[in-house]
Amino acid sequence: MNRYLTIVLTTAAACTVHAQTANPLSTEAKQAYTGVKNNVTKLADKVPEADYGFKATPEIRSIGQLIGHVADSQMRTCSAVNGAAKQPTASSKTAKADLVAALKESFAECDKAFESLTDATAAKMVKTARGERTSLGALMGTTSHSNEEYGYLAVYLRLKGIVPPSSEPR
Repeated sequence: MNRYLTIVLTTAAACTVHAQTANPLSTEAKQAYTGVKNNVTKLADKVPEADYGFKATPEIRSIGQLIGHVADSQMRTCSAVNGAAKQPTASSKTAKADLVAALKESFAECDKAFESLTDATAAKMVKTARGERTSLGALMGTTSHSNEEYGYLAVYLRLKGIVPPSSEPR
């Protein structure tokens, strides 16, 4: 019985290792995207409606404007990767419900892009606002940009006395 259990466990472990390494580049890209998606989504939901107009200083974007910017940027890039570039309008919105809906729509578009990404398709060239890039480069650029904007938003939340989602106890 012990030998049978050892064989089953060894086979299961080998299959797990193979599954994890079959597409290592796209798997890591998806993991990074999922992290920022969770943080930005939770942040957008957590911020009270009244704080969507808050700016740390008058000359920079408000919380709502940053969320709209993230949604628009993601929608532009991910729709291009998906083969049908869209011109988003989240930046023109001010109400929390509208901005959260636009953000969710942009994440749905990015979900499709990341779900279709494999190491084999990562080098496919895509026309973006920043020129022609690989699918992997465009999607990692989006993840990086969304993380950067999340960092700004986390500071805004701290200024309002709100703990950012990534700093909440687990």
